[in-house]
Amino acid sequence: MALNIRTYHDVEDGASDLGEQVAGQQARVDARLAAVRHVVGVMSGKGGVGKSLVTAALATVLARRGHAVGVLDADLNGPSIGRMLGCPRHPLAVHRDGIDPCMAPSGVLVMSMDLLLDPDTALHWNEPSEASFVWRGTQERSALREFLADVRWGPLDALLVDLPPGVGRLAELHELLPDLAGVIAVTIPSAASRDAVGRSLDLAARRGIRVLGLVENLRGYRCETCGDDGPLFGGDASDELSRRFDVDPLGALPFDPTLDRAAAAGALEAWLSAGGATATDLSGIAARVERAVLGEPCATRAAAP
Repeated sequence: MALNIRTYHDVEDGASDLGEQVAGQQARVDARLAAVRHVVGVMSGKGGVGKSLVTAALATVLARRGHAVGVLDADLNGPSIGRMLGCPRHPLAVHRDGIDPCMAPSGVLVMSMDLLLDPDTALHWNEPSEASFVWRGTQERSALREFLADVRWGPLDALLVDLPPGVGRLAELHELLPDLAGVIAVTIPSAASRDAVGRSLDLAARRGIRVLGLVENLRGYRCETCGDDGPLFGGDASDELSRRFDVDPLGALPFDPTLDRAAAAGALEAWLSAGGATATDLSGIAARVERAVLGEPCATRAAAP
């Protein structure tokens, strides 16, 4: 299925009405998300910190607590949310008024570029090679707008947007959604992550975006045999960032091999049902996000971990 994204030549030939078309797309975004109570970005600024896994796991826990939740994977070049949430690989239903997102086994609605691409196929923009470096950013912004405007999200309590590394996509999301409910920042303990996440937090502060809190991922290694935690990374990025930017810590997660395998298999729902220390850690983080944004939990459809 092809996205309805304007190409370089389309823009060149119709530049005179481009402003009207962008305004029309913005109106579609506003109309589509009118039934979505809160849109929350999940950011890191650095790749490799487990941000997408945190996003997928939080969405699953919130759904188990009775909330209607969607996830938009805004990482167009390295999408993974669909796999982590166990979305089947079959064509998405296309209607005259939009596209149906995938429904994960947890009930979470998902839209991700990996649901539109064949496995092992790189994202390729339909542009002349000599113009691609100029227009790729424009096309990626257009794709984000299309995902928001053309997907039939329906009524949701929360739409989580999994942002790619860097700060650019956060700025674009805020431009599209100035009433963004806030962002969650994900870091690991290392100094490199601290610096990268700090730049994202600085951008959020400059734009007046509410930071709901900070999750420190990969704080130690949880042994799946004895359950004890051992060291993994040096540093105390979460503590430093919390002090520097006056951001509340939402909690910390270790590297848990059982969680990693569950995400790789798209079996987060079953992993949470089995319980365990890391599932309890995730439940505590989700509860803090819930209180910050959603209010009291709804009637659960399954026992939360």
